Amino acid sequence: MIMKDFFSGSGHRLYQHVMKKYITVLLLISWILANAQTQSYLKSPALSEATPQSVGMSDERLKRIDALLENAVSEEKIPGAVALVARNGKIIYWKAFGMADNQAGKLLKKDDVFRIASMAKSITTTAVMMLWEEGLFRLDDPISKYIPEFKNPGVLNSFQFSDTSYTTIPAKSEITIRQLLIHTSGLGYGQIDRDERFKMIHEKAGVVDLFTTADFSLEENINRIASLPLHHHPGEGYTYSLGYEVLACFVEIMSGISFEQFLVERIFWPIGMNDSWLYLPDDQAHRLVTVQTKNENGEWIPFPETFYDPDFPVKGAKRYYSGGAGVCCTAKDYATFMQLILNGGEMNGIRILSRTTIQTMLSDQMHGLRGDDLNRYFGLAFSVTNERGVAEGGMGSVGSLAGAGYFNTNCFADQKDGYIGILMKQTRDLQSDDTGWKFRVLVGQAVDD
Repeated sequence: MIMKDFFSGSGHRLYQHVMKKYITVLLLISWILANAQTQSYLKSPALSEATPQSVGMSDERLKRIDALLENAVSEEKIPGAVALVARNGKIIYWKAFGMADNQAGKLLKKDDVFRIASMAKSITTTAVMMLWEEGLFRLDDPISKYIPEFKNPGVLNSFQFSDTSYTTIPAKSEITIRQLLIHTSGLGYGQIDRDERFKMIHEKAGVVDLFTTADFSLEENINRIASLPLHHHPGEGYTYSLGYEVLACFVEIMSGISFEQFLVERIFWPIGMNDSWLYLPDDQAHRLVTVQTKNENGEWIPFPETFYDPDFPVKGAKRYYSGGAGVCCTAKDYATFMQLILNGGEMNGIRILSRTTIQTMLSDQMHGLRGDDLNRYFGLAFSVTNERGVAEGGMGSVGSLAGAGYFNTNCFADQKDGYIGILMKQTRDLQSDDTGWKFRVLVGQAVDD
């Protein structure tokens, strides 16, 4: 999607504003895009397979992962999973278990493609920070400086359940880019919001929360989100939100290209994430794993359509580029992204982010605003294990990163010991799946140096 296409129709007013105010920035961006990535003096190789012993991991102990996932499949806790473990840039465990689609009798393959949902947020953060490194904005700039529809936000004051009418009071401050990154903006998340009032408000406004096959654009959604009331004053609380949809739109505005094009051309291709997409090409659609759940008879079935369409991202208009949940990829590709972070922002001799920017991303950004977990803190991209988390056990060393997705995908990386764990599943509404925390324990216990 080129700049002209993005700012069309209902976004004409935003187009005029941006073109008048940021013409010099756009000229600068044209030069930047022609020189999108920079070469690094370092040249970390692409992930390749090796023996566990070669990187100080126990082959015998890694086999405990086999037992965990084989049992989980046989006991029908999960339909299937792909597990990958890497250390020091070497893949030392990569296996598939169970089924990609039980009804269709389709076996799961280790290079199958998964919807990673919220694990995409760290990729979106990377895109934002790449543009930040180019000196285009400050993290504490108000987002309304770039998307004027967010000017003068209001905080929900009263709400009538009978007709969903509400009143607001003026917010004490504008929403900043940093607040969008750490979910302190006050925005909500519609159908997965914990507050029933905001579910109703989002639904009435026609806001898309997650995956859609409808003929609907990111810009249209952002205009609707900007009109909604906030949970709280910006910066005064934590509310998991659609802020990353706003950030995807922000990336489009600041780069002049679609969010999809930015991810593919400036992150995925340069570091070798060749099996990562927002929408799968038609000839790759067969690789997408089916989201499954159990029916009342305990049988595995495809998850039905609810407030999102499980046929995303292989059918429909393919126009909506989600920053919060839109990426699908293989286990190896996401391990490649995690290796980029462990490498301090470099992969294949290409510098995506500087080491100092990675340090900023992994620093505590919440400062006590999210107090529901004392074992970790939250940076701009991941949760990070603290000393209490080490004492709790099963969370790696101090500084270990972790993330998860709506359809039961998990990732973690230990900065001190250099290992990465990826566990990919595609399920919803299961009560018996305990493989996530067990897998992380089993990876950590396999360190043997």
